[in-house]
Amino acid sequence: MTAELDMTRIPQHIAIIMDGNGRWAMERGKERTYGHQAGVEAVRCITSECTRLGVKFLTLYTFSTENWNRPDDEVAALMGLVLTSLEDQIFMKNNVRFRVIGDLERLPEVVQKKLRETEEHTAKNDAMTMVVALSYSSKLEIVRAMQKMAQEVKDGSLSVDAIDEKTVDQHLWTNFMPDPDLLIRTGGEVRISNYLLWQIAYSELYFCDTYWPDFNEEELHKAIKSFQSRQRRYGKTEAQVEAGEK
Repeated sequence: MTAELDMTRIPQHIAIIMDGNGRWAMERGKERTYGHQAGVEAVRCITSECTRLGVKFLTLYTFSTENWNRPDDEVAALMGLVLTSLEDQIFMKNNVRFRVIGDLERLPEVVQKKLRETEEHTAKNDAMTMVVALSYSSKLEIVRAMQKMAQEVKDGSLSVDAIDEKTVDQHLWTNFMPDPDLLIRTGGEVRISNYLLWQIAYSELYFCDTYWPDFNEEELHKAIKSFQSRQRRYGKTEAQVEAGEK
């Protein structure tokens, strides 16, 4: 399927809601944690392929703030998988930089420490940046940004009149990267689930029934091919876009 892709129109930032691990496992008579383990293999596969295709940012919804409400044993298993995954050589093998966003103070200290170490260890890698959304909530991210701006207005370092979209961008956890071109959700659900709500204002959305552990290179190519079949107009008419109007 790679031959069918337009390599000049590869999305530079792909964000993924990796859904379906638990259902994938349960359909096989296994515990939900078995599905999460299989999901790590899918992360390795998609990371390598995105790097090969020339994607510059890959943002993965790994654990939401709402996921803290799951059973304690599943949460513990997920935290263990995070630690195991960070030992993976996929970052150095593929020249991938690692970054993390979210309410990280809620994470166990050992996980926080490992996240910081991995960010530092991969800081000079420049083929692609993998961003992991961990203990993440888009609504919380926006609230925190508003709190920071309000404090700066109170301190006198920011004028109310100076607040615009760029100002908000700069105060979000994602301020180091461009907005996603393509958002993919696996697992058959058709919703955003509190993920990058501000950032995906003009992203192309792609939903598929494939559970995350089964999402492979071919499935990724299908998503990218769908992206390439669309015309991104950003509020303009089709004629304006085709005429190349700015």
